[in-house]
Amino acid sequence: MGGFFGAVSKAECVTDLFYGTDYNSHMGTKRGGMATFSEGEGFMRSIHNLESSYFRTKFEVELPKFKGKAGIGVISDTDPQPIIINSHLGRFAIVTVAKINNVEELVKDLLDNNMHFSEMSMGKTNPTELIALLIVQGKNFVDGIENVFNKIKGSCSMLILTEDGIIVARDKWGRTPIIIGKKEGAYAATSESSSLPNLDYEIDRYVGPGEILHMRAEGIEQLRKPNEKMQICSFLWVYYGFPVSCYEGRNVEEVRFKSGYMMGQKDTSKVDCTCGIPDSGVGMAIGFAEGKGVPYHRAITKYTPTWPRSFTPANQSMRALVAKMKLIPNRAMLNGKRVLFCDDSIVRGTQLKDNVNILYDYGAKEVHMRIACPPLIYSCPFLNFTSSKGDMELMTRRIIEEIEGDANVKLDKYATTDSPEYKEMVERIRKRFNLTSLSFNTLEILVESIGLPKCKLCTHCFDGSGCF
Repeated sequence: MGGFFGAVSKAECVTDLFYGTDYNSHMGTKRGGMATFSEGEGFMRSIHNLESSYFRTKFEVELPKFKGKAGIGVISDTDPQPIIINSHLGRFAIVTVAKINNVEELVKDLLDNNMHFSEMSMGKTNPTELIALLIVQGKNFVDGIENVFNKIKGSCSMLILTEDGIIVARDKWGRTPIIIGKKEGAYAATSESSSLPNLDYEIDRYVGPGEILHMRAEGIEQLRKPNEKMQICSFLWVYYGFPVSCYEGRNVEEVRFKSGYMMGQKDTSKVDCTCGIPDSGVGMAIGFAEGKGVPYHRAITKYTPTWPRSFTPANQSMRALVAKMKLIPNRAMLNGKRVLFCDDSIVRGTQLKDNVNILYDYGAKEVHMRIACPPLIYSCPFLNFTSSKGDMELMTRRIIEEIEGDANVKLDKYATTDSPEYKEMVERIRKRFNLTSLSFNTLEILVESIGLPKCKLCTHCFDGSGCF
């Protein structure tokens, strides 16, 4: 999906920028970039490929060349960023967390109006440059950002580094979060509030949907008020969010624990222990164990020295290999046990069958699976939250096609918990993976665990709802 970090300070901000951006590394796997502005040096930028290494190792040696009291950084799951532009609005650098579904239409419109593109991403138009060109069509930054909000289909949040601080703009529906941190003489804006504590920032505010701020070291000026309606992605709490992060005041680990606890209280299976699939299944499993009244055991452990969560190759065959290699089952904790595993979701299910068979090979008597969210029925049109390219990559859609002969029929019924269609789909998934039992969380429990009204959450991938 991607994450960004920006800092403005009365002193040099490069150290904060470096570590703050690095704390977003779990949000993307393709590119990392930083840009700073110094009155003496102007704009400085660097972009690196992260598909075979990590942000810190790529940028550490370059830090001495960055200077300035303002800067932005990004971990991108899509295009190389930041982009630096010289325009009638002045010089600026920009980073985005965005998904644009109508890129070709917008590119054609700009080319027909004598605009040109200089940045290419894997032979295609760089989406961040497209956003920058839409901005410079405005008479000022607010007008230009409104132009982005009105023309793109999808979502876009951004940080714009200018010669006078940073402009912060959250997607008009608030699908992705931006959190403002504050400390003496400095402000920061980030996708992940977990970027803030170790840099001595306190959460100052949560940027509202469509809100635009001008962030300077001396203070924050609101350029556009937030929209009343919001559709923040509920999957942030399920999978992408780092455990200590908060969005809209709701902590990720707390939501996962509460969700697991509520599931555990209702669960009727007979098991000896629960275990979380690292990393995002752990909080849920601890809550599940407490709610059900059974012990939590680490029957699977992630090999953290060389397989951090952020390392997820874009290539599917490599993803499958990494998924296997970084998780090590513990025979001593599995042998003869009825084990219930908690995981965040089932998307493709590529590795699940092999992983379950390994658990049996290691002596597990029974393997039960509980999933933190409802079945993923629809691919996401708003965010790049998985590398899925379409509905048919979803396990659920392939099962529906098996049952109905058409993957696109009766989706409302398959998305309804405990309907005959839903039960048949879940049972087929259970058999496909040789599980003793399989249950998915309900949408009602997930929404209650997050603690926001459903109308403020995007649950499109579960039920097809959402504003377009």
